[in-house]
Parts: sequence; structure tokens; C-alpha cells
Amino acid sequence: MNNNHWTGGNRVELLENGEEFFPRVFEAIRQAKREAIVETFILFEDKVGLQLHAAMREAALRGVKVDLMIDGFGSPDLSREFIEGLTSAGVKVRVFDPGQRFLGKRLNVFRRMHRKIVVIDGERAFVGGINYSADHLLDFGPKAKQDYAVELHGPIVAEIHQFVLRAIALGGKGAGWFRRRLRQAPAVEHAAAGQADAMFVTRDNRRHTNDIERQYRAAIRAARERIVIANAYFFPGYRLIKELRRAARRGVDVRLILQGEPDMPIVKTAASMLYHHLLHAGVRIYEYCDRPLHGKVALMDDKWSTVGSSNLDPLSLSLNLESNVIVRDRAFNGVLWERMDHLMQHSCKKIDAADLASEWSGWRLVRSFFVFHILRWYPALLGRLPRHVPRLTPAEAIELASRRDTGTSQPTGGATQTEAA
Repeated sequence: MNNNHWTGGNRVELLENGEEFFPRVFEAIRQAKREAIVETFILFEDKVGLQLHAAMREAALRGVKVDLMIDGFGSPDLSREFIEGLTSAGVKVRVFDPGQRFLGKRLNVFRRMHRKIVVIDGERAFVGGINYSADHLLDFGPKAKQDYAVELHGPIVAEIHQFVLRAIALGGKGAGWFRRRLRQAPAVEHAAAGQADAMFVTRDNRRHTNDIERQYRAAIRAARERIVIANAYFFPGYRLIKELRRAARRGVDVRLILQGEPDMPIVKTAASMLYHHLLHAGVRIYEYCDRPLHGKVALMDDKWSTVGSSNLDPLSLSLNLESNVIVRDRAFNGVLWERMDHLMQHSCKKIDAADLASEWSGWRLVRSFFVFHILRWYPALLGRLPRHVPRLTPAEAIELASRRDTGTSQPTGGATQTEAA
């Protein structure tokens, strides 16, 4: 599937945090007439997960085909009652879980299904970085995450729809299932819904190993006025860092919004190792300090924007399964710029070279040498890790295997998928 082309005539709306995202998704599932497909890295059994559970169950009980795919590492603790509440209503639950287990523990924790996609009736789609957990709501407190997603209408939805169906087929259902599912779906007229051009870009471990990073680098090279990247986990490869430095040196206003109050301390440590290198070239760095930043968004000049699940770190760029939507539209770019500018003005600390001057220059030189070579070589090295063969295991088989492994009658529910797309 070639997912690197522009599709015109779309309407794209930015959704910020769970307060905007969750009500829209749950309403869409409740309004579904034929089909609702949900992919997510994290689904917790909290107030948000229970609302999603209720919406999917209600839809399935009235005859909607509901498919849920979760990641086994990101969503490991769903109860038997939670899963059976879905499967008993007819929801097809699949768990992306590559690699073998040892004593019930997952050994391969690095290849993850990190996408967050929803497709309703092949007519409406959501793509972004927001998981189904209460920590994406402001009332969660100081650890509530700052994040973004988009709602899409128009011809681009057909491409996203085919992608998620193909992901299920590649997971074990086969090409025949994929063709039948497409035939069963009524023809959807994807008339123009707006003025935006959109491109759906994914990263997998088969044919699209670096598509998202490549689109970032191309947009950075083409930028002439401004670049704003807000990314939760920032430790990209050498080539992307080089393009950012080159852009700043040719006069582009390059700004990075990174974590100042990280959910994991190592995140800030890794990103800060690049600060001297970037600041010296003229890149401006802002640390978001209100709460943990979980967003993965960017804009270039006045038309190009992207929102999705892909961080700019080794996991997302070399191992995880990811998806981003790239938008070419002045109106959407303007909305995203307003949101990013508000963060920088009201919620960020600007990092200056003087803030880093206390570091011993000799240590900085040694550290920069090793960071340079890590950035230069890790994409190729990580890409050599084993690639897993797709498979899907029915829920009943997982339950039986769980009983045999634990010697109990407590099934886990769900199904296992090792490589979706």
C-alpha cells in the first residue's frame, strides 16, 4: 500500500486533550451504523476506558461490527470481566503482542503497536496520540498529559479505513477476509468535505520502515520561514538533527517544544543531551512545564502540519508501528500555530545557552562525541532486530493457553497479533 500521496478535499479538525477528544470519539461510536474500528496503544480500566467499553458494547449489541485492537504491553491489565463484557456483545478484541512469553512475561517489549486510530463506517476517522486513559483529562491532576488528535472527513478516510482492515487481515485473517469485508461494506461516496490536502503516513517493520521520518525531513528541508515541533520523546536520528540545524542556519525560525515535566526522567535527560548542539546552530528550545507533554505534532511555514502517534525517538522511528496524518492547509496550520504559540507564551520555559553554561566543557565534548555516533547509527542497528511474522489467535485459544500456563480457570480474553502492518 502506497501511503505517501496527497489526497484532496478533506476537512480536518484539531482536538486537544481528552476533554475534546473523548466525547467526540464516544459519540461517533454510538452513532455508528455499520462498523467501528478502534486501535490504541493504551486502554485502561478507568473512567475513560469504561466509557469506551460502554460505547463499543452498545454499538455491537445493535448490530454494528466493532473491532478493537490494543497493544499487549501498553494495555496489560484488563480484567476478564472487562474483556468478556465486550466479546459477549460481539466486539472482536485483538491484542498486539509480538514475541514469545516466558513464565507469562513478555520478553520482547520494544516492538509495539503504538497507533491510535478510529474509523467509523468508513466515513469518519480519528488519528493522533491520545490513549484511552484518565491521565489525558485535566482533572487527573499534575500528571495529566498534554496531547492532540485530529478528526477527519473526506476522501482520506477511505485510505485509513483500508489500512486498518488490511492490518487485521495481515494479522491472520488473510486476503480473502479483507476482500469480503470491503465487499460487505456499502459503497461510501467520499465527496469533498473541505479544502485540506491530507496524507496518511505509517511506520511498520515491513515496507514502510522510515516513511514518517522521511516526511519530516523533506518538510524541514523545504521550510523557509518557520518550523515548530512539539514532541514528547525527542531523540531523533542524526539526519533529522542535521536538517534542523541546517534550517536554523539558513534563517528559518526553528522551535522545539519538549518535556519540562516529563512522565519519565530519562526523557528529559536524553533530549537535553542535544541542547548544546541545537542551540549553537540557532534552534530555539522551549520546555513545557505545566504537565507532562505527550503530543506529537509539528508545523512548517504556513501550510504543512502533522499530528499523530509517532515520537521522534528510537522506539517510534525504528521499532514501533505508528501512524501520522500530514495536512496541507493554511487554516489548519494557523489553528495549530495558535495552540503552539499559546504553549510557548504561557506554559513553557525558554532554554538559553547560559542555562547550560555550568557544564564542564570537556565532559560536554566527550558526551557530544558519543551522542553523535549513537544518533548516526542507531536507526540501522535497531532495524536489524528480528521482524515477526503476523498472526492472530482467537480469544478462546488465549483463554485456554492462559489456563494451562497458570493452572487456574481465570481466562484473559482477547486475541494476539504479532505484527499488524
